[in-house]
Amino acid sequence: MKTKHVLTAVTTLAMLGALAACSPGGDGGNADGGGGDAATNCTNTIPKEDLPVVTMWAWYPNMELVVDNFNEQNDEVQVCWTNAGAGGDAYDKFQTAISAGSGAPDVMMVEADRIATFQAQEALVELNDLGYEDVKDNFSEGAWKDVSVGEGIYGAPVDGGPMGMIYRTDIFEQYGVTPPTTWEEFETTAQAVKDAGGPVFASFAANQPAATTALMYQNGAQPFEYDPANEGEIGINLNSPEIKEVLDYWGGLVEKGLVGTEDQFTPEYIAGVIGGDYSTYLSAAWAPGYLQGAGVGEGADAGVWAVAPMPQWDANSPIAINWGGSAFSVSSQASDPELAAKVAFGVYADQASLDDGWQNQIIFPLNVDVLESPEFLDYEVPFFDGQQANKEVYVPAANAYEGMTYTPIGQFYYSQLTEQIARINEGSATGSEAADALQEAVVAYAEEQGFTVK
Repeated sequence: MKTKHVLTAVTTLAMLGALAACSPGGDGGNADGGGGDAATNCTNTIPKEDLPVVTMWAWYPNMELVVDNFNEQNDEVQVCWTNAGAGGDAYDKFQTAISAGSGAPDVMMVEADRIATFQAQEALVELNDLGYEDVKDNFSEGAWKDVSVGEGIYGAPVDGGPMGMIYRTDIFEQYGVTPPTTWEEFETTAQAVKDAGGPVFASFAANQPAATTALMYQNGAQPFEYDPANEGEIGINLNSPEIKEVLDYWGGLVEKGLVGTEDQFTPEYIAGVIGGDYSTYLSAAWAPGYLQGAGVGEGADAGVWAVAPMPQWDANSPIAINWGGSAFSVSSQASDPELAAKVAFGVYADQASLDDGWQNQIIFPLNVDVLESPEFLDYEVPFFDGQQANKEVYVPAANAYEGMTYTPIGQFYYSQLTEQIARINEGSATGSEAADALQEAVVAYAEEQGFTVK
């Protein structure tokens, strides 16, 4: 394909923050144990040695349990799992294997916003005719769109990050405010808290461009159009009125001192969260697990957290948004793509694995069997002091989410958006100016890489 030769540099850009586009993964253990496509370097023990083996790289914390569940229940194929590192570490190794033409696993865990880049290099197998029809009703249309490139399905969805507004009930009670339902109310409430001597209301972090992109979608923006069927063409619309409105809004909050500008997921940021430096945290359904793992909600701030639906631009026409999510994709180096697809669609799909995923891990499963189960819906989340957060916030958001359009130049776009948010935060550019600069930079890059920009 026309753009295939230009994408290696894009893929090797570093992930902008460990959680820039995903729910938190494992600790990267066994990062040097990657065995490529060899079935002799398994982290797990294969119980049925007479069956064919499919190799897989994945980094979920409970993958050993998940793989054991699959292998014990399956009499057609066995999985040889290797933790080749989390996120960027695994992608670097996968990119090396793509460039070399060998060494990739049969099945690869891939975050949704990375799929288009690997697909453009012909590194992934289209799954439309390899079992998709059998499982398509297990996930929402939004979940499938996130793992699609054009009309092609290139991943089996597992988890996602429907977004909500996490907030401190103690701060809200102290200053007599209630969860805002619109962005106009968000600013008014933030101003009221500040005027009363309270903390900033949130953080507009430059190092989380994926979250800001979700906020753009919530305002009806369509930053990209991309379909590989239109070979070499890409639509880029990063300075639309909708995007300018979002960036100008947040720039205004920064200028008024209503939100902070600290990078998220740093020790300093977490200390601020624990210490009550922020009234809210706009984040995904995986955030409570991450925050607990970082020590939030276990000391003086225990029992003070709750979650509400995301504020909207128009409360009468709410738009659900998502931050993060991963899937299992089949590598084009798979020796038996059909068998590999059975693994991609089947692993992490049994009830025991799904239950462990949300009960003991930090992922938000997208399988409708979980989303519709009374046990999941009625679960009283300990981090939220017993609030039924799934029923009230996260499941409705997951069901209403319509998906995003990802492109092969997504990582470059993230790097440029990070730079532009930093300019906004330091006061050297308005939101509208940043959007214009973002459009110019990303268009120039896309054209340099051989795309025809629409």
